[in-house]
Amino acid sequence: MHKPNDNLLNGELRRFKTYPTYKSSGVEWLGDIPAGWGVNRLKEVATIQMSNVDKKSVDGEDEVELCNYTDVYYHDRITPDMPFMKATAPREQVRRFALRAGDVLITKDSESWTDIAVPAVVVADMPNVLCGYHLAHIRPKTAMDGAYLSRAIAAVGPRDQFRVAANGVTRFAIGTEAITTAVFAVPPLSEQRAIAAFLDRETARIDALVSRKERLITLLQEQRTALITRAVTKGLNPTAPMKDSGVEWLGEIPAHWEDTRLRRVLTWIEQGWSPDCENRPADEDEWGVLKAGCVNRGEFVESEHKTLPQSERPILELEIREGDLLMSRASGSRDLVGSVAVVRKCRPRLLLCDKVFRLHVDERHVGKTFAAHALNSRVARSQIESVLSGGSGLANNIAQSVVKDLMIALPPRDEQEEITTFIDDETARLDGLIAHIRNAIVRLNELRTALISAAVTGKIDVRYSTDPATDADATA
Repeated sequence: MHKPNDNLLNGELRRFKTYPTYKSSGVEWLGDIPAGWGVNRLKEVATIQMSNVDKKSVDGEDEVELCNYTDVYYHDRITPDMPFMKATAPREQVRRFALRAGDVLITKDSESWTDIAVPAVVVADMPNVLCGYHLAHIRPKTAMDGAYLSRAIAAVGPRDQFRVAANGVTRFAIGTEAITTAVFAVPPLSEQRAIAAFLDRETARIDALVSRKERLITLLQEQRTALITRAVTKGLNPTAPMKDSGVEWLGEIPAHWEDTRLRRVLTWIEQGWSPDCENRPADEDEWGVLKAGCVNRGEFVESEHKTLPQSERPILELEIREGDLLMSRASGSRDLVGSVAVVRKCRPRLLLCDKVFRLHVDERHVGKTFAAHALNSRVARSQIESVLSGGSGLANNIAQSVVKDLMIALPPRDEQEEITTFIDDETARLDGLIAHIRNAIVRLNELRTALISAAVTGKIDVRYSTDPATDADATA
């Protein structure tokens, strides 16, 4: 069972009092609970239904809106202003699955077992919004507060009951029995409401901090791209004479540089192979096939691969090697199509897939690392995005002909090395800052999880805590 960082718990949660007296819960993972609390199975404090409302629209049925999987997965609270899907449903489904204030919805199936039983509470009556197909609909009884129950389901301990019970291999699901028999610590109703209000305040504060830090990461990434773009289009000498490249999106370049299409320095574009693979990373002694996500915003991620079945013979010519120049040919995200990276380090037995190009360049004219920086610049991105915005971009992929036609500015070979060294040093500094902020976000999310878990299992007494502390800022 995953536990948040102990130092974080000891530091941040120490500011809260514990309850005066405790008793044994009788549940091993729950341990002791406050003396005035009880322990109940979910079916004792709520009614549970597994939704069968699909996304179809059928003539003669009532027009409704659907609260679906993603609405719950990405939100703690379900509110009337959310953009729900339009559909229809029979009158009986409307009666059974219309949302009321205090209802709790949880995800009941997913591609990952860690995404099972993600909860959200409904904040208002919504008679025209129904619980969608991939969700379980939980309606608390009079002695149970929906906001508290939603937090309790999200807590370490209670949530793990659902995850352990999930069945599946490539897709996971949890059944009615596992949901109804899940165990929770249940305080008196007034105390449930006090805990829920406390957690609303504290998680909102933490979420605001996370949002600000994510915005800072975005700004640093924009600065990183701008730095690369300027270096590969203007050079490092601010007094160098300039000339018009004659290309709108390239603008002026140093007078002694060339503007050229990539085809002039390419010797070969190699495309890989994508057999049916096992949905798991390959062990060290197994062959793996890269996934499209292996090239992500200038970085090669070797962990993005799947296992080649033993029944398939590897194509040895497609094995990835250090120094390879790779480009994402296709991606579920348009922003990542055309991403380029040099393979700095790679385990053996990984094969090129058909969603990634291996670019072979004439290194007498262009270095691989300089080429990668040039192709990740805003100049190259604008050319790729202009293709993706047209009809040929509907499938989020680019053709070899598009790659060959990309326009880059090409300095002399020795100047390329100077520019590459400058970019590598400066981006390393920015990447260090970004990594530091990401670590802070991890700590904040651990703190969020720790607060929820400690509050709903009675490890801390938050009934009278109204002062919004600033410890999370120091933690971050």
